[in-house]
Amino acid sequence: MKNQEIKKNPEFLEYVLKLNGDIELNEALQLSLNQINKLDIAQLNRIGLKTYEKDKWTVHKILQHLIDWERIWCFRAIIFARNEGSIPDAYDQEIMGENSNADELSIEQLVNELRLVRQSSIVMFESFNKKILETNCRFFEYEMPLFTIGLTITAHQIHHFNVIQERYLSLDN
Repeated sequence: MKNQEIKKNPEFLEYVLKLNGDIELNEALQLSLNQINKLDIAQLNRIGLKTYEKDKWTVHKILQHLIDWERIWCFRAIIFARNEGSIPDAYDQEIMGENSNADELSIEQLVNELRLVRQSSIVMFESFNKKILETNCRFFEYEMPLFTIGLTITAHQIHHFNVIQERYLSLDN
């Protein structure tokens, strides 16, 4: 499925589609896994728990955030894929970030967990047939076809990896 096939395009999805570009879901997921595998662990370790600004998350918390939200989006995908019928709740990323213990975990642990979660997501999305991938998903504020949940996962990673690149790598001194 390509992003041009989206029939309903809520405003927030425009950013998702822009970040992914003209790419098939399975390719976007594999590309995102390749980007995880290319992370410079040594450099992220040197940055440690530094932040570019007071009250911003550490790289550790950003990675945990990616892990947590990928799991949430996959849960939502399963709810819709199996036609369970409920509307998934909204969650507060700030509360989740405040209550994570990400800064106690090593970068290696977090990157490995993110890699495993992504591999699991890839397998899940590959298991869905065309009908499931085109299922209309109604959320609390928007709706979209199920395959765009996968593109949301990859765009979310692209966004946060860009933040790390632009704001955190310069802290490596």
